[in-house]
Amino acid sequence: MNYWWTSDTHFNHANSIKYCNRPFANVEEMNEAIIERWNACVRPGDFIYHLGDFGWNHCDEIIKRLAGQKFLIIGSHDAEGQRLHKHFCQVTPMKEIKVGIQTIVMTHCAMRVWEKSHYGSWHLYGHSHGHLEPWGKSFDVGVDTHDFYPYSFDEVCAKMATLNENFNDSRYGG
Repeated sequence: MNYWWTSDTHFNHANSIKYCNRPFANVEEMNEAIIERWNACVRPGDFIYHLGDFGWNHCDEIIKRLAGQKFLIIGSHDAEGQRLHKHFCQVTPMKEIKVGIQTIVMTHCAMRVWEKSHYGSWHLYGHSHGHLEPWGKSFDVGVDTHDFYPYSFDEVCAKMATLNENFNDSRYGG
């Protein structure tokens, strides 16, 4: 079993092509490219965390085509798709997990500090479509930052190795 992260797929959202400068002619092409790249990586038993803004109306058939045990961290566009929630193992506004000894905190929007941030935890987020610089051991795992592929745990580890340690100050519990 492997761990994967992605965000901001915006399935069926044609305006995301324009707003995010995505290289697709239409929403169908975008949907198919993201589905293909997801399934090229993720296997049925893998855990994949989608950090919000999954898609717009009528995504039931899309989600059924996506491999893995899917977890949704609710994004700003996910409330209207509540009927999709039945296709996820869990739906929550925030999630903390451990992969081995590494604590990972996940939200849709970036945070400057997060649970255990002063003690080596990592923070993964979406929402910003690659327009925010990482802060400490945190970065945007959205599809716009990774050629529309999900990030593997190894890729997250490699990225975190390039980032500065989180702010450490005893005034803030560090």
